[in-house]
Amino acid sequence: MKNIAVFGCTGSIGTQTLSVAGFHRDEFCVHVLAANSNFELVCEQIREFHPAFVGMYDETAAKEISARFPNIEVVCGSEVNSLAKLPEIDIVVNGVSGFVGLPPLISALSAGKTVALANKESVVCGHKIVDRMLEKHGGTILPVDSEQSAIFQCLSAGRRTDVKSLILTASGGMFRNFDKAQLDCVTPEMALNHPTWNMGNKITVDSSTLFNKGLELMEAGWLFNMEPEDIQILIHPQSIIHSMVEFCDGAVFAQMSPPDMRLAIQYALTYPKRLPSRLPQLDLAKLRTLTFEEPDYDRFPAIPLAYAAFSDGESLPIAYNSGNEAAVELFMRGEIGFTDIPTCVDYAMNRISCGKIDAIDDIICLDNEARRLARECFGKDSTK
Repeated sequence: MKNIAVFGCTGSIGTQTLSVAGFHRDEFCVHVLAANSNFELVCEQIREFHPAFVGMYDETAAKEISARFPNIEVVCGSEVNSLAKLPEIDIVVNGVSGFVGLPPLISALSAGKTVALANKESVVCGHKIVDRMLEKHGGTILPVDSEQSAIFQCLSAGRRTDVKSLILTASGGMFRNFDKAQLDCVTPEMALNHPTWNMGNKITVDSSTLFNKGLELMEAGWLFNMEPEDIQILIHPQSIIHSMVEFCDGAVFAQMSPPDMRLAIQYALTYPKRLPSRLPQLDLAKLRTLTFEEPDYDRFPAIPLAYAAFSDGESLPIAYNSGNEAAVELFMRGEIGFTDIPTCVDYAMNRISCGKIDAIDDIICLDNEARRLARECFGKDSTK
């Protein structure tokens, strides 16, 4: 029996993790639930999984849960991150969305925990600190994103020294065939209608702009120790092949499965074992075609911006991620257009402060600066 802590338990990854835990109650005990403010959903999860600890970043939500469940220990604010260090926890699932997923990751790794990681932003922004924590405390990161999980699985086919390249696939989103004029007219409601994946709002928008793939490019490079020129991105609309690994002899290994995040989540939770799954199985006889094409960098500049940020490896990855987070917020509020998102990010990347990153405070300062710059691009900076 493994004790798991689920951070971001009310989000897409968190709820799907609990679905997997529900399938295998003899394998997993949900010891910790952690979320931001959705206490009603957390209350439902408490009734089903009976955790020993609950963390709510929102103080009002924490008080509400404490009143309803007086026998459960509830913590709030920054103390929530300390739950990732509990000695009885075997696996910490980090399903928190965005930059705010970095503190619980650092907390877990500082205690040498195994982290099932779905928060790519924490690796993109904090990869140097993450590497130091892994080296010092001996923790482990098991990727949960379907693309990184696919690479992780395919790498078992050979020696790391024999890997020639990684090939990340992307669905391309709803707008892969839109011209520039059509992209200018994309609304938030349109962007949230993903053709194959069921994800949260932010990641769904990122999928349609390909910023999600840019973040995965950098995450893959730092997780698997690859250079920018050794990682390729291909559009694969069917979302059946989740990523591929090419070896030096020309062999290419691909991981295939239906587009369901719970498969990757289950593998991370059970690794190195595999358990039978109740999820839909891949029916190869019904696959009429699998297609691939290169991204159009002119219509989707998120990818070349990601390569530039990856090559820098210092402040530009933070500008890329945090500038995008701020721009997506503006887009979702209707304050900028769909094609303005990469413009905001490019603006932030060209103006952010340069320098070495030695501590998490450095990352936080750059994160704040990148958000300000992205808002400043179209005169939306509320600090003015």
